[in-house]
Amino acid sequence: MRRLPRLAAVPAVVLALLAAGCAAGDGDGRRDGGTVLRFQSLAWQKESVDANRELVAEWNAAHPGIRVEYVQGSWDSVHDQLLTSFEGGEAPDIIHDASDDLADFAHGGYLADLRPLLSGRLKADIPAESWRTTTFGEGVYGVPFLQEPRVVLANSKLLRASGVRVPTPERPWTWAEFRQVARDLTAAMGEGRYGVAWPLKEPVSVSLNLGLSAGGRLFHRRDDGKAEVRFTGGDAIVPDTVHAQVNIDRSAPRTTLGMGGSDTLPGFFGGKYAMVPLGFSYRQQVVQQAPEGFAWTVLPPPAGDGGLAQGVSPQTLSIAEQSPYKEEAARFIDFLLRPDNMVRLARGDWMLPTGAEALKDPSLRTAEHGWATGTALAAGLRPAPAQSVRGYPEWKDKVATPAYQEYYSGAIDAAELAERLVRDGNRVLARYQR
Repeated sequence: MRRLPRLAAVPAVVLALLAAGCAAGDGDGRRDGGTVLRFQSLAWQKESVDANRELVAEWNAAHPGIRVEYVQGSWDSVHDQLLTSFEGGEAPDIIHDASDDLADFAHGGYLADLRPLLSGRLKADIPAESWRTTTFGEGVYGVPFLQEPRVVLANSKLLRASGVRVPTPERPWTWAEFRQVARDLTAAMGEGRYGVAWPLKEPVSVSLNLGLSAGGRLFHRRDDGKAEVRFTGGDAIVPDTVHAQVNIDRSAPRTTLGMGGSDTLPGFFGGKYAMVPLGFSYRQQVVQQAPEGFAWTVLPPPAGDGGLAQGVSPQTLSIAEQSPYKEEAARFIDFLLRPDNMVRLARGDWMLPTGAEALKDPSLRTAEHGWATGTALAAGLRPAPAQSVRGYPEWKDKVATPAYQEYYSGAIDAAELAERLVRDGNRVLARYQR
């Protein structure tokens, strides 16, 4: 999943797009032939859109009295579009989003508490760690169903030529070993080429989520329940590794720090970078875009004191509080997330399902395209560290993003990074917790 930053204000054009989007569902939109549920999906890749539309059609064929209209949404503007639709009383009944976008809507009373609506099967199938990502206070406001670990995509030919040890989920690299491997690869590849490329246009989630593997948490709860930022040794491992690779070892190029993940793929295909840490779904782009004969593999990320733990913000399905058809919407969600259907959605998005039964599917445990490596990481996936922290978006945009960017480029040192994250960060959080 790749999303753009949320907008600061709701532009007038969103109101027009909202009206058009609500009218863009399948069918004529009439509600005189039984219950009609509007399902706003954010699927955008063709395989994913096809899987969602096929499942909607299968539901409609089996449930003529509860018809689902497919409404196409967009990750680019979903937060503001949903806010506008909630305030205008036009929210979709079933809402596709991500867990890190739900806090404001849950606290604002826009989303239904799903605890009395969900089936026992679905509650039991999805692990408690995943349910934590959609739990705010006492309520559960979304069903986490797809998740994307970070992995290392690597050029198989360059790995073999360098002689470095190839990691496995059972025996991953440590962060120190990963740093040395990047040095060894750089030396073996020759001038102008690098062992690793870090695309860090959005550096905060990468730094925090991978930091769990090194024992970092950054956000802590005080005895009074309020959140605060503390920068510990575990929080420093990942940023210090990246900083060293760029500024000391010269095993990672400074030029990719401002890139998105897709921007690094041409250089990866051309042998300029031997490894690129990316989200699991980027495998699809490699399959579609890599030149003929390009040999690549999927490696687990480095591990530290926290093992292969890493933070994720799963994709979610929620029900609008204002929907008059909550029980019907919950039945559709239960259908959509049956194990076989969850596998179809996961394969369409090239991600992992959250459901325990779906994760057992043989098609997700094959070595082809690294599926087995991703599935092996599922047990270590945890809620992103800032999942339920009020004020996190402002902290990320105003404090953390510029601080991490400046540290990774070498403009500030480690002490200033820690000071800004903690001092300026706690000032931001304090305004939201008065």
